[in-house]
Amino acid sequence: MDEKEKKQYEERIVRILSKDIEGKMTIYAGLTKIKGISWSVSNAICKILKIDKKRTIGSLTSQEIEKISKFVKNPELPKFLFNRLKDFETCENQYLVGSDLELKKEFDIKRLKKIKSYRGIRHTAGLPVRGQKTRSNFRKNRKKAGGIKKKNKIPATKISQMGNRKQIK
Repeated sequence: MDEKEKKQYEERIVRILSKDIEGKMTIYAGLTKIKGISWSVSNAICKILKIDKKRTIGSLTSQEIEKISKFVKNPELPKFLFNRLKDFETCENQYLVGSDLELKKEFDIKRLKKIKSYRGIRHTAGLPVRGQKTRSNFRKNRKKAGGIKKKNKIPATKISQMGNRKQIK
């Protein structure tokens, strides 16, 4: 391909799995902009589909974009790269991306709140769920406190006036 043809194919913004990605980004970094795709999964996608990860996203053809989106919807990845191991309802390993991932996460939190588990109660209270200490952090719900309050200092002029009164008596 000539340089003119390459520039013609290069697009400014590419839409992959309902996410707009800048065309100047590399494929490796650009895929991570999609919710649910991590750096390691992005690397695995590039290796399995035999796409150079240093290429820009704008240089992808429509067939390659289709190939990537089909692979992400039904991936053939190792078990440890899946983002939903042993799903609560189906007991299968799933790989979710985008709005599907957000919905599943939302439903999981609602389920925890409904059954009033410890984690669900922490979610409703707006407190940390994973056992972090709360003495100094997670204070967004409380009024602003300044620690220990000091007594008001009396200005030096008042002290000198008080001293004069004692001498007069």
